[in-house]
Amino acid sequence: MITGLAHRGYPKKYPENTLASFQAALDLNYSHLELDVQLTRDGVPVVIHDTTVNRTTNGTGNVADFTFAQIRELDAGGGQLIPTLEEVLLLAKGRAQVDIELKQSGTLYPGLEAQVLATIQAAGVQDQVFVTSFDHYSVVRMRELSDSLELGLVLYGATPAVFPLAREIRAKYVSVKHIYLTDAFAHRCGEEGIQLIAWTIDDEADMQHLRSRYPHIWACTNELERWAGVFASK
Repeated sequence: MITGLAHRGYPKKYPENTLASFQAALDLNYSHLELDVQLTRDGVPVVIHDTTVNRTTNGTGNVADFTFAQIRELDAGGGQLIPTLEEVLLLAKGRAQVDIELKQSGTLYPGLEAQVLATIQAAGVQDQVFVTSFDHYSVVRMRELSDSLELGLVLYGATPAVFPLAREIRAKYVSVKHIYLTDAFAHRCGEEGIQLIAWTIDDEADMQHLRSRYPHIWACTNELERWAGVFASK
């Protein structure tokens, strides 16, 4: 198995955040899928990165303004549909762990955390997922809803300010943009019992550096076959 996070599936070869993209990552035997969750107007968690459908589908408008039935009429590329979170979780069940990134922004999606938790529970994959977000208030709300779900905090840059909050909510993962990785930050994460994730690494030289200097850090990548080669070479 390749230890790494398949960023939105395999977007270099398939439309991002679609079932075909995630299936491709599973076929390559990746340990983790990484995906993004927004909420439709009628409260269905769907897997799409942007708050609008403009970039990744043949439609236009905010995800929050579409009902689930309406959003399923869109083409997400090559005839693929925007999948529900439930569909992706069931696809990955028993095959890979899933990093569910909540695309919450303040109060953009009231109830997103509760709906995602309900979906996780209904799919029976509580032990195969962890939930993350750039919106740390959203992650705090998820901890308030669930005492046992594994959580993570996504950062753009490395900061010592993350550690008190991580301890408070018992977050086991921290994801940071790879250019901010330092020995000191990696060491501190180790001391705190946090699994560090570096995003998003697509350049082979960067991959080689990560693999040699920080072999314990997980890579999140769009270049699945490239990382597979680097991972297997060590």
